[in-house]
Amino acid sequence: MKILVWQWSRFGGPPLFAALLAEALQGLPGVSVVLSLSRRADILRGPAPPRCDTPVETYGGALSFAARVVSLPWMILHLVRLLRLQRPDLAVCAQPGPLDLAMATALCWVGIRFVVIVHDADEHPGDGYPLLMWLQGRLCRTADGVAALSTHVGQRLRALGLAGPDGRKLIQLSHPPYGFDVPPRQAHDGPRRVLFFGRLLPYKGIDLLAAALAHRGPRGDLLLRVVGSGPDSPALQVLSGLRDVSVENRWVPDAEIAALLGWADAVVLPYREASQSGVAAAALAAGRTVIATRVGGLAEQLGDAPNAILCAPTADGLAAALDHFAAGTDAVAAVVNPAAAWRAMARALLEQSAAL
Repeated sequence: MKILVWQWSRFGGPPLFAALLAEALQGLPGVSVVLSLSRRADILRGPAPPRCDTPVETYGGALSFAARVVSLPWMILHLVRLLRLQRPDLAVCAQPGPLDLAMATALCWVGIRFVVIVHDADEHPGDGYPLLMWLQGRLCRTADGVAALSTHVGQRLRALGLAGPDGRKLIQLSHPPYGFDVPPRQAHDGPRRVLFFGRLLPYKGIDLLAAALAHRGPRGDLLLRVVGSGPDSPALQVLSGLRDVSVENRWVPDAEIAALLGWADAVVLPYREASQSGVAAAALAAGRTVIATRVGGLAEQLGDAPNAILCAPTADGLAAALDHFAAGTDAVAAVVNPAAAWRAMARALLEQSAAL
């Protein structure tokens, strides 16, 4: 069986998700994989780039995106020729993006069924591109199957009419952990180290984290690093002014993530809403404690994890969770096997796609 996996983002987690999915599918008996990434994807310029069988020219900014939209008919014809040469039995969109309807059109012309893996059924405040959710909806309505990485997202896809009895087949999966080659955590003296990592957007609950720490007052038992990119905000200014807190507002390349997780004893996710979390999955794989609010799909993702602390999405709830972590024993948590989790997810995807 030959499977095409495509994902055409340039930065961050989506291309990595596609590459790891392709690698996991390739490891299953009787399966061969064709991976298609953007030629501009950062992951292709990293120290260990994945094998990309079909690199696709996408865009580098607003002007080149507009030019790419104008040239979509030629892009679709090019994709049709590639698909007729490769003849995959099934195609998988690893995470939707702005140009995916071109691939969907080409797949329909050639008669190849495809599945879309949906990470977020609704747009988070301040996240995504204009019209991205509309484009995702169109892509899902064209697909033969729609996969969700949490039951929270799956229920929303049913409610939106994008999957379920009256729509496409719903494939229920879970988000495997990213394995960033993080060294095992070692017990140490001094304050316990807590990391917030990710985009610094309102729905990430930066204000809850700031309020929880400011309300508690100076404390010498925790060190907090806030690392990620986003607009300046009053909450970030509050955090920057607190003792034992550092704020690094910058884009973090994939090559630095292992070092960040290696520094931390715990990762904090003070989110106001969430579908599921790749950061949480990476932290669990590294054997770090995850302190998270009980919102969206996080309770489902972290509910069975022995090294997770869940709390109410309030400043008081978050402060209590941080107190609980600070007062706990300095036990080293078990490390999750990322490769095994990706193989299990790939196997579940194939089994549930068999009817297509």
